[in-house]
Parts: sequence; structure tokens; C-alpha cells
Amino acid sequence: MVVYLEEAFLENLMLDGLILYLALKCARVGISRLRLAAAAAVGGIEAILFPLFSLSAGLALVLKGAGGLLLVLIAVRAERLRPYCIAGVAFFGLTFAFGGLLTAVYSFSGVEYAEGNGYLVERAPVSLIVGAGTVFAILVVRGAKAFYRYRKAQGNILPCVVRAGEREVHWRGYADSGNLLRFRGEPVCVTSSAAVLALFGGNAREQGRISVSTVNGSREAPVFLLDELTIAAGETRFPHKNVYLTVGDVRGEYQLILSTELMEASA
Repeated sequence: MVVYLEEAFLENLMLDGLILYLALKCARVGISRLRLAAAAAVGGIEAILFPLFSLSAGLALVLKGAGGLLLVLIAVRAERLRPYCIAGVAFFGLTFAFGGLLTAVYSFSGVEYAEGNGYLVERAPVSLIVGAGTVFAILVVRGAKAFYRYRKAQGNILPCVVRAGEREVHWRGYADSGNLLRFRGEPVCVTSSAAVLALFGGNAREQGRISVSTVNGSREAPVFLLDELTIAAGETRFPHKNVYLTVGDVRGEYQLILSTELMEASA
């Protein structure tokens, strides 16, 4: 198999640059185009040099790992160690994932390839590599966005203790900045009809009705009165007496949508 150095350099320059860029995005660190280009260029040089030496599998793995760390050190600029660690883990993880994707694409497309000191040596059309890289980048970006949205949502879920009469339940409350509902001048939390039944049983007494607007339009919903709602923020507990509760579309990982006003009072 004949390997053209300039093609190997340009191909790995592009791929290392792509994976480094995605790793920095996943790590949420600032991206310097100059540092990113320099790191990608070093990656291209490494791809040329490593296959020229006859190295044992163990030594090749150590040197390749050191080479990857060097790329991360060049691309990342931070005052703390944590961004380097996160970017490094993301870079190696994405490298393995993309390598597996390329291997699958090459096998499916009938492209001749071989392992050379831990590098894929192949003769593949540039369009195939660019296409695989584009699909990979889209999947990684969407996955990273979904992960950070999920983590943000989890950070907004707080343990709560709800008491009504003799009954006390432990629910998970979601701190929703969009819940501005008020009843008789007081803030209102939202829960499901099943949760109301579990809390009050057959003794639920309506305090009145409130107009609740959702994406499906506005509707009238009953309002109930809690004796106490305690919100836990870390090690601190914030009790609120006589909190209003209405019925809405609440489901998933929490049982209660907290009022914005209550969260501000608990801050």
C-alpha cells in the first residue's frame, strides 16, 4: 500500500482539527483558531512520522497517547487544570469513536485500509472522509447540546417536602422560571391530578379556580391549599406556609413545578 505524505498530512490535519474542535466544544472552553490550527498541524506531522518507525504495540500506544495530549495542550488555553482534563477525555473519546466510524465506513464501502502504529492507513476518496466527518460532527454537536440541556434541567430539580393536613410527601420540584401563576395575589405551584389525589385523597377542597395558559391554549384549573412546602437547596431548607397548588400537565422526573416567586424567596 502506497502512502502519499502530503495526503496523509492534509487528511490528518483536517481530522485532528475537527476532533479537537468538537472536544473543545464539548469541554466548553474558549477556541483560538490559531492554537487549533497549530495543534491540527502537529497532528498531521505526527501522522507522517509515526508510521515511519517500527515500534512495538505498547510503545506505539504510549507515544500516540502522548501525541494526543500534546495536541490538547496546544489547543486549550486555560488557567485551571480541569478544562485540560475534560478536553483531553473528550478528545480521546471522540478519536476512538470516529476511528470506529471510519473503520465501519471503510468496511461497508470496500475501501482498503490497514493499521499502522495505531493509525489507519487507507486510500479512501476525500468525499467519503469529509462525509463521515460531517455526519460525525453533527451527531456530536447535537449530543453535546442534549447532554448540557439535560444536566441543566437536572440542576433545576430540587427535593421538596409537601404537607397537607396529616399527609406529608416527598416530591421533586422543578424550578421553572416561566411559572408566574398567581391566585389571590399569591404564587401558585403546579402538579398533576394524580399527585393531587395522592396528597389529598378524597378530601381535596377547592379554593377557587385559575386560568392556566399552555401551548394548547388556556383552561380553568382548580386551586388547592398546601399547609407547608419546604424546598431544599443544598443543605439549606426553605419552608413556605400556605402555598397554593393547581393542576397542570406535570410528568417525568419531577412531580411539582415550583413558582418563580417562591424560588426567588428561597434564594
